[in-house]
Amino acid sequence: MISGKIRIFFIIGFLTYLFVSTQTVVAQVDTDQKTHSLYERLGGLASIAVVAYDLVEAIGGDSLISLNPDYAAVRKHVQGPYLKYQFTSLLCQMTGGPCQYRGRGMKESHEHLKITEREWDRMVVILKDILAKHHVPEKETQELLEIVGSTKADIVVSVGGK
Repeated sequence: MISGKIRIFFIIGFLTYLFVSTQTVVAQVDTDQKTHSLYERLGGLASIAVVAYDLVEAIGGDSLISLNPDYAAVRKHVQGPYLKYQFTSLLCQMTGGPCQYRGRGMKESHEHLKITEREWDRMVVILKDILAKHHVPEKETQELLEIVGSTKADIVVSVGGK
């Protein structure tokens, strides 16, 4: 009879273990989906660097943005790899990644460019196109656009068009 009780105790213990383990795994999956940073959901540093690279390239070659003489002058002196590095660091940090942006503030680094609302809007269109090209899901695209949008007041200094 003792061995039967032990067997029943073992079975109950094992079933309890399975139930608790299953609940823990389900809770962990649910928690992971809620706690992953935008940085992680975008694919980490490699994916962010690709977006930053593509954006700097596209802005540099855009016919509307290139009409801004202040921007064109700066691009002659500030090298693309430096801009790509800085933008990658900024996006990495702003999306919850491990990077630390060490560049100048947005206002300080953009006020002399006299960026217009029209040029900002064009950059947003370009960024959306790049995110779509890389199949970034809508939720992450919106979150990233909100983050980038939070810098607009420090970047856009001229309301008029050029």
